[in-house]
Amino acid sequence: MIKLSSENLRIPKFEKPVYIVTGGLTDYRKRYPEKNTCELCMEAIRMASEENDLKVSPEELRRMVNWCVYSQFADHFGDQLLAASKIHDYLGFDPLGNIEVKTGGATGGSAVLAAAQAVASGYATCVPVVGWERMDEVSTKVGNSYIASAACKDFESELGWMYASYYALMAQRYQYENSVPRETLARIAVKNHLYGYYSPFAQNPGKYTIQDVLDNDIVSHPLSFLECCVMSVGAAVLFLADEQTAYRITDHPVRLTAICGGTHTLRTADRRHMPILLLPNEDEGTYKEYFTKNRSDWPGFSSFLASRMAAYLAYNMAGIKDPVEDFDLLETHDAFTISDVQTYEDIGLRPYGRGREFIESGDAYYEGRLPTNMSGGLIGTMHAVGATGIFQLVELMWQLQGKYDNFHGNAEMWERYGKKKPADWRSLQVPNARRGCAISHAGTGSHVTCAIVEKA
Repeated sequence: MIKLSSENLRIPKFEKPVYIVTGGLTDYRKRYPEKNTCELCMEAIRMASEENDLKVSPEELRRMVNWCVYSQFADHFGDQLLAASKIHDYLGFDPLGNIEVKTGGATGGSAVLAAAQAVASGYATCVPVVGWERMDEVSTKVGNSYIASAACKDFESELGWMYASYYALMAQRYQYENSVPRETLARIAVKNHLYGYYSPFAQNPGKYTIQDVLDNDIVSHPLSFLECCVMSVGAAVLFLADEQTAYRITDHPVRLTAICGGTHTLRTADRRHMPILLLPNEDEGTYKEYFTKNRSDWPGFSSFLASRMAAYLAYNMAGIKDPVEDFDLLETHDAFTISDVQTYEDIGLRPYGRGREFIESGDAYYEGRLPTNMSGGLIGTMHAVGATGIFQLVELMWQLQGKYDNFHGNAEMWERYGKKKPADWRSLQVPNARRGCAISHAGTGSHVTCAIVEKA
């Protein structure tokens, strides 16, 4: 049994406040042959510097930068080692120092964490976080095998060389332990494809019914194609700054109140039983009857200790008492419908074993208590892996600034990407949103970050 000490559970703190000042995206596609990676990253930088009502010019913003963080999941896709160096040069940031971060699917979140540490410590005052993935230069089959290499090659990889197979096993185990109907998972897919329908950036939007999802072709039982994230090409950029610099750049920065990380074994079979790490909205009585004949350990094969650890640290760092009540928005790493339900429990939206209640109650919808994945998430909009965690925070930033409509409802934005704004488009701007949370997740739970942002 794992036992954590008080030092292990020390709550992090920033020595200086950290702010998000601007951000930008590309659209996301299965293939993007007309633009190389450098051009995509520049496109995201230009949106960040030219289209976010800043008080400085793009050149002035560039001259305020004094450290850079880059985020790319896999060199394999673009067949270019040290790709960050190439991007760094193209964006005009040489000879400033930079690092490139890689933590699987959580790479974007981890890159933001690294940038936040630089600002919070005083090492830097303005840091762009640039993420991308180039997934169209190999076949889908080869791409899946590359991604699957982020799991343990001695154990999970032999299950089929694709993540849907790994999560299908988790789904089967979760359903055995908690008796979750397939319709519940299908609701998540329907919701996230629909919210992607209202985004000009989305790769996989659609209006589907629960029956459409249930009748859809199976990738790996019980998961259908509509329940799995997309493989994307695209980029995302976020600028972090200290307080003084932030207000020189914009009148409406968003404060990054907390961002924390957790990890767990790459090999899922090595995950040992331990006492459930309690969040601020839980106590020992919460799980008095949790361990039944179908549940013998925690986190087991159906929960993610890394997510719980990241949430525990971030909630305590930011003073969160009840996530459903304290957050106005949430972006989860919905790589698969099953991982979304697992995350609902890991971050305390519902106790373990009752994650289904969050989606079934309506809480997760735009009209609900905690609107979740208004961006469309990974299922409806994108999973250009190195950009994903950054994309989530850009979307939250726009929501907190009241700018959702500016970027999603502008017909010219749709036309920019060769699309037509739907006649039945609707705004998903959450009224009076003040605080949001983003979960960036890797592999079968090897790395997770939890970021909390607030309207300044």
